[in-house]
Amino acid sequence: MLAAAEVAETFGQRAKGLLGRTGYEGALVLHRTRSVHTFGMRFAIDVALCDHELTVIRVTTLRPWRMCLPVRRGRSVIEAEAGAFERWGLKAGDRLELRG
Repeated sequence: MLAAAEVAETFGQRAKGLLGRTGYEGALVLHRTRSVHTFGMRFAIDVALCDHELTVIRVTTLRPWRMCLPVRRGRSVIEAEAGAFERWGLKAGDRLELRG
């Protein structure tokens, strides 16, 4: 998989995530995050919950006004517009790498 990724560096960026957007190309990386919600979102998102090595623990799709529960060992979350993970072939067990 190769996709453009934006890293949410601050608490404010992590708290906002993809809220307020009408769509999103690429992926948003939220470190120090174990769970996300889509309250107020305008579109469904794919969510990958990852451990400290960015190995995907679980992948799910959240429709607007939903939330996912934290997963054991979860340390980071990757968000993308729904359908992106299927196009990229992203699944549980994959190890991700961020390049700057």
